[in-house]
Amino acid sequence: MSKYTPTEMAQALGAGLLSFPVTHFKADDFSFDEVAYRDNLGWLAGYPASGLFAAGGTGELFSLTPGEVNRVVKAAVEEAGAKTPIIAPAGYGTAMAIEMAQAAEAAGADGILLFPPYLTECDASGVADHVERVCKSTKLGVIVYSRANGKLDANAVERIAARCPNLVGFKDGVGDVDRMTRIYARLGERLLYVGGLPTAETFALPYLEMGVTTYSSAIFNFLPEWALDFYKAVRARDVAHVYRELNDFVLPYTELRNRRAGYAVSIVKAGMTVVGRTAGPVRTPLADLTGEELETLTKLIGDRR
Repeated sequence: MSKYTPTEMAQALGAGLLSFPVTHFKADDFSFDEVAYRDNLGWLAGYPASGLFAAGGTGELFSLTPGEVNRVVKAAVEEAGAKTPIIAPAGYGTAMAIEMAQAAEAAGADGILLFPPYLTECDASGVADHVERVCKSTKLGVIVYSRANGKLDANAVERIAARCPNLVGFKDGVGDVDRMTRIYARLGERLLYVGGLPTAETFALPYLEMGVTTYSSAIFNFLPEWALDFYKAVRARDVAHVYRELNDFVLPYTELRNRRAGYAVSIVKAGMTVVGRTAGPVRTPLADLTGEELETLTKLIGDRR
């Protein structure tokens, strides 16, 4: 059972930086390495992140079986839940998303991040109905991830929020300034707003002005102290610090990330290898960085570790 009400969960997450821990796989057979995962969660929980999203996008939700998702969430709750709110994933079709949300609630997760439906054409009203049904299936607070084929506009978000008190957060993975401005203008403080574009540090400062007070940092996986310092600079509107780190590290990092589709996840696991906390390979259809790319990343990380 969660130790937070949905509103309390949203308030806790909005107070600081968020992150998506990677999911550890064994190099020989790509199976879930639960021992290594638990060890890493214990390490990350030693840093003051405001929430950890187990088996999220960076955690390769799309490559996990439902049983593996349950194991990952349970392990995260047991290893880090006493210190940090644990947000579990729900995704795919509505029926499966409901099962995942209910399993996460039973495992003691503190909230749900609802991903878009998987590989299907769907009308905007159907997406809204999907979100509403998942919200009504659980007592946990739900953060909806608006991206890909799961985009929501201000009208839809307002409708769901009116019908579902436990819809407490909106995570933007679209990058449409007009859409985000309209949603914040319409809903205001009713929701927590989370930045969810790839390498969220790139967009953190401008998004802050639109009510997006936090974001999920993939870099936190391998450079937690750096990520926390950067977030602190964003919240303080320390423009000089933010743009220095963007130019020296984040933007070159994103250039490497953009070399191949799927590298937004692969580069995070590579970063963990660089700092001596190897999480194993990514699962196909993703691909790991090449040796040359790993060397480039090692130089880029440099003495930031």
